[in-house]
Amino acid sequence: MPEHDRKPGRGEQARAPLGIAEVHGPSMVPTLQHGDQLLVQYGARVRPGEVVVLRHPFQQDLLVVKRAVERREGGWWVLGDNAFAGGDSSDYGTVPEELVLGRVWARYRPPAAGQRSLTGLLSWAFSALRPVLSDRSVSRRLRAR
Repeated sequence: MPEHDRKPGRGEQARAPLGIAEVHGPSMVPTLQHGDQLLVQYGARVRPGEVVVLRHPFQQDLLVVKRAVERREGGWWVLGDNAFAGGDSSDYGTVPEELVLGRVWARYRPPAAGQRSLTGLLSWAFSALRPVLSDRSVSRRLRAR
């Protein structure tokens, strides 16, 4: 049986496909910057605190990157890390589970245009690829709202 047709056996997990997404806008600053490239595992199980890619509830052809704060009745409550940017569950409520597409594993920050100094290049190389970690403390922000 071809590998892609095989169902996971007992004790095995199905591997979700990986993809790339690009960040546009400031809603996830300081965690993510405009122009960052994201490694996304589509179909992955989501836990509170993780950064996820989802379809916007009112404009489903638009993909959005937010932090999954908690599961509520009706879906996930998601927030941007930048409290001043908006465009999250405080505007549109819970996001149905089926609109949450995947979990962000890592981000790649391309070098700035015209970055030529050795110090600048070394600094970029040190921070260009980083895992995107879950932040379990986001519930404090949720309670503060």
